Amino acid sequence: MRTAIYPGSFDPLTNGHLDLIQRAAKLFDRVVVAVATNESKNPLFSLAERRDLVSRCVEGLKNVEADTFSGLLVEYVERRSGQAIIRGLRAVSDFEFEFQLALMNRKLNERLETIFMMPKDTYTFLSSRIVKEIAQLGGDVSPFVPPEVKRALTAKLSKGKN
Repeated sequence: MRTAIYPGSFDPLTNGHLDLIQRAAKLFDRVVVAVATNESKNPLFSLAERRDLVSRCVEGLKNVEADTFSGLLVEYVERRSGQAIIRGLRAVSDFEFEFQLALMNRKLNERLETIFMMPKDTYTFLSSRIVKEIAQLGGDVSPFVPPEVKRALTAKLSKGKN
């Protein structure tokens, strides 16, 4: 079974992420969307909330599952019997950082491949940070995120105002 791991903070999951997940699901037998513990990014949603949002958004994709991890990605990929790591590239500016990560991961485990995927051109500008900023300023994020994520953002941000 060919398994790919798509790691990220997914705070929150965007339509760009979902586009990559759907396309990876066509290429691999199993795709694990691995929600990372990354407190340095100061997440809006807890780790469990992010995993649950991803789970709800990928429900219709039978070969996709959501999970969480902390620590070294290559160790997690080994535990999950993965062969490839999926990384999204929105712009040339993403490439240098992602390339360095891929080379380091290969150094740590030469058996693992990193697959770079580009989202549809309509999502190249999209990031979780921008989506959160638009939502915090009262803008409509519905073109940028799945409906479940929009509802969760609205609920989370309205709690913060009380």
